[in-house]
Amino acid sequence: MGDLWPTELRVSKDRQRLVVTFNDGASFDLSAELLRVLSPSVEVQGHGPGQKVTVPGKRNVAILSMTPTGNYAVRIGFDDRHDTGIYTWSYLRELGEKGADLFADYERELAEKGMSRDISEKPR
Repeated sequence: MGDLWPTELRVSKDRQRLVVTFNDGASFDLSAELLRVLSPSVEVQGHGPGQKVTVPGKRNVAILSMTPTGNYAVRIGFDDRHDTGIYTWSYLRELGEKGADLFADYERELAEKGMSRDISEKPR
């Protein structure tokens, strides 16, 4: 995995999607919502096992900024003011490869907690 890095990071005009193309030719189209609700930040993931929270109401979140972090990651800022997630190249690759399953898990968590992709409330 250490030999993989993005050759392109392109945000869509509507700022709702990020296309990541890797040096091995693999390309992934990631929604801003997926990136936001699965942010690698402590706010979302917590400080340890069992601390991850479910973040509702982000269906229409948009990407505002992308800031390179060293040569291994990018910090993504969203229009809901969340900007603490550092997305490593390997994490972006994981989201590309497993994003559909991870998002299905997220939707299941929302349903179990009586939350919605459309209604913003405190993460839990």
